[in-house]
Amino acid sequence: MTSTVFLIMLVLALVSSQSYHWGPCPDPKVQPNFNIEQYLGTWYEIEKLPASFERGKCIEANYATRTDGTIQVLNSQFYKEKFRTVEGTAVIPDPREPARLRVSFSYFTPYAPYWVLTTDYTSVSVVYSCTDILHLFHIDYAWILGRARFVQPQTVQYAKQLLAGEGVDVFRMKTTDQMGCRN
Repeated sequence: MTSTVFLIMLVLALVSSQSYHWGPCPDPKVQPNFNIEQYLGTWYEIEKLPASFERGKCIEANYATRTDGTIQVLNSQFYKEKFRTVEGTAVIPDPREPARLRVSFSYFTPYAPYWVLTTDYTSVSVVYSCTDILHLFHIDYAWILGRARFVQPQTVQYAKQLLAGEGVDVFRMKTTDQMGCRN
């Protein structure tokens, strides 16, 4: 029992900047009739739940299809005085639910959920991901994305209401700095 408590405390310390909660991951509804071809292109991060791998500004993601049918995910951010990019791969494991993608940024890490809860393809997307730790607790990730670096406040409010309605705690969401970014 002591080793279990120690393990839990160690993991909690590692994810202190994340948004974690007791119990397993929720199972939110995703975008019906999701069309990956319309989703491709550049999305700018408007707000997010804190994530240790995103600490910079000018955060954006670009999605493109590859010849093998997977999706190239190219994330970039300005951090510690330079632009940094990381390339990943997204797949659609079940064609009956194309809005439930899985993404990996390394050959050594498992694919993580990337669930598009809603999008209009032209201005806003709301994305959710969750990592379940031994069914004891989970780490939430959520993003409000826009096709432009800035969106209307009512769009952000709508996105937060949608996330909250699916059981995601939006209290810790932070606005991403998109000021002074390159085109």
